[in-house]
Amino acid sequence: MSKYLATTLEAVSGLAISAFTYAALFYANSWLTSELIFSLGVNWIYLPAGLRLFLTLIFGLPGAIGIVIASFFISYYGDFPKDLTICIGIGLISGFAPYLARLFILNNVELSPNLSNLNMPKLLACILVYAALSSGAHQLWFSLEGLEDAGTMNHVMAMFVGDVLGSILLIAVIKYSLDTLKKIRQTVR
Repeated sequence: MSKYLATTLEAVSGLAISAFTYAALFYANSWLTSELIFSLGVNWIYLPAGLRLFLTLIFGLPGAIGIVIASFFISYYGDFPKDLTICIGIGLISGFAPYLARLFILNNVELSPNLSNLNMPKLLACILVYAALSSGAHQLWFSLEGLEDAGTMNHVMAMFVGDVLGSILLIAVIKYSLDTLKKIRQTVR
């Protein structure tokens, strides 16, 4: 297989995996945390935030594009107004806020592109930078587009808290799952 074909296949796979898993976790989160909604587009615990960061850390730009596509369709066919401008903006912010956080962390925290030196302090920095970018950009967009009950500092803070808590919870679940798998493997051997 040629290098170009392998690279293209890898990018398409990353995009598809990102779009599918993000959409699936979005709807699971909506079901699990329906009582924790602060306002339209803002939840006190938002597990997909952690997945957005995770997918862009692993897949880079294809991951971000997959999230953009999924987020656009989720917004357009969900509770947001059926306005292409609003939904395209939401999609772009959803995919590129974690990607920009990734670039910022790679350039300022000495994180290697293959994530080999990722540790808890660097991961926490990623989460905080991402949550600040995402909540600020989303609420600014909501305000600029004139969405009702959106764009205030209370909305920014609630979204920031939801993104941080969701990211930490998702990472904890992933870590627990990996540790459990490791124990099962050791028991089977």
